[in-house]
Amino acid sequence: AGENFDQSPLRRTFKSKVLAHYPQNIEWNPFDQDAVNMLCMPKGLSFRTQADNRDPQLHSFIITREDGSRTYGFVLTFYEEVTSKQICTAMQTLYQMHNAEQYSSVCASSSCSMDSLASSIDEGDATSLAKLQRYNSYDISRDTLYVSKCICLITPLPFMQACKKFLIQLYKAVTSQQPPPLPLESYIHNILYEVPLPPPGRSLKFYGVYEPIICQRPGPNELPLSDYPLREVFELLGLENLVQVFTCVLLEMQILLYSQ
Repeated sequence: AGENFDQSPLRRTFKSKVLAHYPQNIEWNPFDQDAVNMLCMPKGLSFRTQADNRDPQLHSFIITREDGSRTYGFVLTFYEEVTSKQICTAMQTLYQMHNAEQYSSVCASSSCSMDSLASSIDEGDATSLAKLQRYNSYDISRDTLYVSKCICLITPLPFMQACKKFLIQLYKAVTSQQPPPLPLESYIHNILYEVPLPPPGRSLKFYGVYEPIICQRPGPNELPLSDYPLREVFELLGLENLVQVFTCVLLEMQILLYSQ
């Protein structure tokens, strides 16, 4: 995905795709495969090895349609082991090609031929190149390859905390050595077809995979639902920036937040 061939293969991003979605069709909310794919994995598919951090990550997104209606997506991205021998072999081949290009570029900077590479490049270049390949490499016989995957809930209202808890419980059920009491399909069917939206001004308690989950919907005379933790805003923007943004809001200025 993109022109990032200068990066080593494990640092590149690859094209992702939607593997499955349920239900297949909703009249009032048609499934936009391209938008959901891009928003679930905005940086594309990525690979890791056992040496990399593979902690699950949560993020959210909003799809706004032409009529102004919104749907909210909540995504849990995790890494699972690659079992395909073909993909593992392809990753090793990419690294062999990448290392060959690295050698040739070092060789060119040292004005030597490939035959005399080992004796011609200076000691500093050789050491840095060796370190780079040792810490940023993939060996099919030694390393375990992992690939990113995500599960996403798309909802008509931004019940962030409830969706977050459900996705974490579902992920634990997938990765746990002991299966949950019921098949995974039962929990997915339950949240899609049997858990209703709470009426305005009321709370709803439903059962996730392991623990009950509560979500609350504001009444008609209350502020709109905002289930996002303010602490994260302070951590990301800092106090001074947040005060400046709030000042701009009060002064009705246009605000653009840009992020990777």
